[in-house]
Amino acid sequence: MIEYFFLLLGELIMVFGTLGILRFPDVYTRLHAATKCDTGGAMSILIALAIISEASPLIRLKFLVLAFLIALINPMISHAIARGAYKHGTKPKVVVDMYAWDNP
Repeated sequence: MIEYFFLLLGELIMVFGTLGILRFPDVYTRLHAATKCDTGGAMSILIALAIISEASPLIRLKFLVLAFLIALINPMISHAIARGAYKHGTKPKVVVDMYAWDNP
């Protein structure tokens, strides 16, 4: 039962992440949605595969190692992409200055 929960959770994260990619206005918010989609969705699905798989324990361990590597590498890659976009001159379309709310 728990493996189906992880599969459903991964699928929902992927669907909502895809909607975020389609709906958000600029590179940075789309990148945020894509990163959450990849990290959370893929990790949930890989954990479910590690639980449900009837393969050898080595294969199950490989699923878990892959989920761990996704958790480590995906945020670094998305940060590098965002930094490259910023250095290239891409500006965010939506600017929210939260400090201006506190200091009128």
